[in-house]
Amino acid sequence: MAGLAESVRNIWKIEELRRRILYTLGLLIVYRLGTYVTLPGVDAHVLAEINAAGGDQNNLFGLLDMFVGGAFSAAGIFALGIMPYITASIIIQLMGAVVPYFQKLQREGEEGRRKITQLTRYGTVGITALQAVGFAINLQYGATGQAIIINPTFFIFTTMIVLTAGTVFVMWLGERITENGIGNGISLIIMISIIAFLPTALINEFELAGNLFIFLVEIGVLALVTAGVVLVTQGTRRIPVQYAKRVVGRRVYGGTTQYLPLRVNAAGVMPIIFAQSIMFVPATVASFFPDSAFMQQFGAWFSDISGWGYSIVFFFICVFFTYFYTAIAVNPKEMADTMKRQGGFIPGIRPGKQTSEFIDNILTRITLPGAIFLGVVAILPAIAMQAGVTPGFAHFFGGTSLLILVGVTLDTLQQIESHLLMRHYDGFMKSGRVRGRRV
Repeated sequence: MAGLAESVRNIWKIEELRRRILYTLGLLIVYRLGTYVTLPGVDAHVLAEINAAGGDQNNLFGLLDMFVGGAFSAAGIFALGIMPYITASIIIQLMGAVVPYFQKLQREGEEGRRKITQLTRYGTVGITALQAVGFAINLQYGATGQAIIINPTFFIFTTMIVLTAGTVFVMWLGERITENGIGNGISLIIMISIIAFLPTALINEFELAGNLFIFLVEIGVLALVTAGVVLVTQGTRRIPVQYAKRVVGRRVYGGTTQYLPLRVNAAGVMPIIFAQSIMFVPATVASFFPDSAFMQQFGAWFSDISGWGYSIVFFFICVFFTYFYTAIAVNPKEMADTMKRQGGFIPGIRPGKQTSEFIDNILTRITLPGAIFLGVVAILPAIAMQAGVTPGFAHFFGGTSLLILVGVTLDTLQQIESHLLMRHYDGFMKSGRVRGRRV
């Protein structure tokens, strides 16, 4: 505790770091306040009564509501949150793997990144507008829609405008945090939305458990799962790389051994996000056939995140997308070519094609345990629900929620560490930095 207190004092001694943290906290407060602003034309009191009477987090919409801090169920102006931006980013990233135009932009450096960012923003506006229309139609013509809407005139149009503007504003807040604050703004916005559910989830779970010992056991299991996620997130396989000596003028470069780190979970949280996007499709298709009992049952089966059938399908999709996204994110051939240009080689392996194949084989082997672990983490909330944990608290036992919390926290701590070490202060870790764990 003394070391933690000293690190906090060191943070406030650095004016730039203190300003960045306060700036970040200020914009996050603005975002949280915006989640409580209800859409024009919606009776907030009636909607609150409906949510209190029939609220259920044991489905995909309950999970989506967590990612936007409760604004979805409350019909707030940030009801769609930053999720359309995430969807647009995923689409652009996938197109970068198959479309030559986007591949060219990725190779153009800073100018290409600016163009990709601009296209992502345009895509965000289009996706938000489409989702906003669906959201408005559901409010106005759903099972309880007529009681919720005060003035149905032009409600769909105004809702589309307000929700699109709200998502664009949240996107702007995230970009400002990334540029002038600390950490990744988009990720911090999602994390703060998830954390907003934690106090209520803890209280509900404690009341349901009715036994302090059982509640403490659940907290202990959650701590162990979190530690395991941190271990795998930081886990790397280090490949030794030897660099030949080069004489430039009077100086000698190279002749040292460095390491090429390959992450056990190179895909991060993206496979679970992809898998959840796929799992939304059956429920969406079933909604187009309201008179078909089979389609409604089929859609309900894919919406029940606590069911074993859903969990099995979800697990295998997560494993598949882990390999798929790792293949997109990590390019062994490019790594081998870069190593060859810099005069580096792996001892015992020929530069070029053999180096590429060697890296690819190691990456394939270490991705398997990472993919299985990611699939298990993805279905842990369903296992927790089957064990009697409340749906709200069960979401924190795994899935996207836990991976986002761990990943964003580690990334933010690393940025704070870098600011402290640049000014010769000790960080949060005894070693002075957040290290990747060896495997």
